Amino acid sequence: MASGRGADRAVRWAAALLLCLYGCVQRQRIENPVGLCTDVGGRGDQSFNDSALRGLEMWLAGRAYTASGYAPLTPAQVEASIPADLKALGVAVAPVRATPVVLQAKAQEDYEPNLQLLADFGAKLVVGVGFMLENAVEAVAKANPDARFLLIDSPLLDESGRPYTLPNVRTVTFREHEGSFLVGALAALATKSGRVGFVGGVDIPLIRKFEAGYRAGVRAVRPDVTVLSTFTGKFDDSAAGKRVAADLLGKGADVLFHASGSCGLGVIAAARDAGRLAIGVDSDQSPMAPGAVLTSMIKHVDLVVYQASRDALDGLFRAGDSNIGLAEGGVGYAPVAIPLPDRENAIARVEALRRAVVAGRIRVPATIEELDQFQAPAPELLADTPPTSPASAPAPSPAQAPAPRRTP
Repeated sequence: MASGRGADRAVRWAAALLLCLYGCVQRQRIENPVGLCTDVGGRGDQSFNDSALRGLEMWLAGRAYTASGYAPLTPAQVEASIPADLKALGVAVAPVRATPVVLQAKAQEDYEPNLQLLADFGAKLVVGVGFMLENAVEAVAKANPDARFLLIDSPLLDESGRPYTLPNVRTVTFREHEGSFLVGALAALATKSGRVGFVGGVDIPLIRKFEAGYRAGVRAVRPDVTVLSTFTGKFDDSAAGKRVAADLLGKGADVLFHASGSCGLGVIAAARDAGRLAIGVDSDQSPMAPGAVLTSMIKHVDLVVYQASRDALDGLFRAGDSNIGLAEGGVGYAPVAIPLPDRENAIARVEALRRAVVAGRIRVPATIEELDQFQAPAPELLADTPPTSPASAPAPSPAQAPAPRRTP
């Protein structure tokens, strides 16, 4: 008898085989298929993967995923799904006739076969969601030079660990530390105990970027506030997130920011249950615990997936690397959902910091080593920053990042 793990893998392979067979018969009747492989966090993390799925399913195809299949969305429903910071940048989306084809990875061994199945299916674009898919995207892209790929959160790396490009792969990374900087400032302005916390997933440089930016944001407005941090060691265990969050709360932290995938579901639940505040990540997570989520550090994977998919369907796809942050609308923060003391002044201070980063007057540290050299910005540095709106932030050049699409 097969073990539980083996039986589960057999079921997944059977499902994948059915998808492949379905594609052989139905491919001609499926219009503009666009494929996406999640990382192990999967659908329902209300964060990173769900952001990518929003860009593919809701914005590109105008559909909502339900237990019984896809349901069409009205234009008003699509419009309502666009975050406020993107609307401020003038970004709009226009769904087209496209068919999402989504495979969920349950283990890292699933990545390469899932991507290959999507390429075999004839997807106009194959999306790998997350840095953990880097090796798989590289291998499948080399084996399928006529297919197009989008890799989120990592460049392609050679054997020496140096970035390089393939002619059929677009990679997009984010300056997560810049968005984390702003929510760190909000955490410092919201804390009553003088202690705030950070919960990371796996302890890797990418997650340390979130921590470094968060700590810098706290330091920028209240250097006296203590930042406690911990890691779950994974991205797909909400119970682990709740357990480590409870430890930080027990040490006096009253605001917790997480960068831990679906572990964050537990972090937010722990903060809510303790009557404290949480800060979400990647997507606006305030609907998960109304009244307990201060804000969320937004990473616009949704926009990147939408733009790359539209480019592939429109014959405009270009390979290459891009890195996007506050200036390009790649990161930001969700509307503050909690009635802070002196709320207007708090938000004004955070917006002054945002403008200073966009203008290049503040360089946010991306590593803990860089954080050691970071000092709170002088008041005149912020006062000298012109009062601009997000809509006036400089647009990236095509070589830096995909330009936001605007519809008439």
